[in-house]
Amino acid sequence: MESEHRSGAANARRGAPAHPRRADAERNIAAILAAATSCFAKNPNASMTEIAAAAGVGRVTLYGHFSSREALLSELMERALSEVATVLEATGLDEGPADETLRSFIRSSWQLLDRNLRMLHAARRALPAEAVHDHHLGILSAMDRLITRGRQEGVFRDDLPAHWLVSTVYALVQAAGDQVEAGRFTSEEALDALDATLASALRRA
Repeated sequence: MESEHRSGAANARRGAPAHPRRADAERNIAAILAAATSCFAKNPNASMTEIAAAAGVGRVTLYGHFSSREALLSELMERALSEVATVLEATGLDEGPADETLRSFIRSSWQLLDRNLRMLHAARRALPAEAVHDHHLGILSAMDRLITRGRQEGVFRDDLPAHWLVSTVYALVQAAGDQVEAGRFTSEEALDALDATLASALRRA
């Protein structure tokens, strides 16, 4: 026991991190992310003060983990899009007709996007356009692969560059989300409109 005490004291003098402190930090981060997700779902203009209160932490603790509202939104966007990327890979990019695979992906990922719609909307307004685009790079790369396969199969048009078709998908998904956020579409209406518009825009003549 005495040797353990001496070892602990030595670690403290060396500045070794204490396990309880790490556990507290992890709990605080989890609470902040959960609170931020909830706050942004209710109000895309939610402030850091509101998020700290919802998480049950002080502003010092909140800013200790996330230096700014933008940093917090960037982390939330990264996590949300990682879920979408997981769905995309699970869809089986190299399996089945490419047009059916794309339709399946759009429909299966829409629930994730819809659930995080206000947060993603807030992130797009708060973060530089380049940063938002960078968060989507993995998804866009996979989409390029799928569209290239569809062009080779003859189900997607090849009279326009593949990168333009990828950008079209990206823009239309964002537009569908914006229409829901503006109250012009329900989530179901936006998904149906997105499905029909993509089919028309990508279909080979």
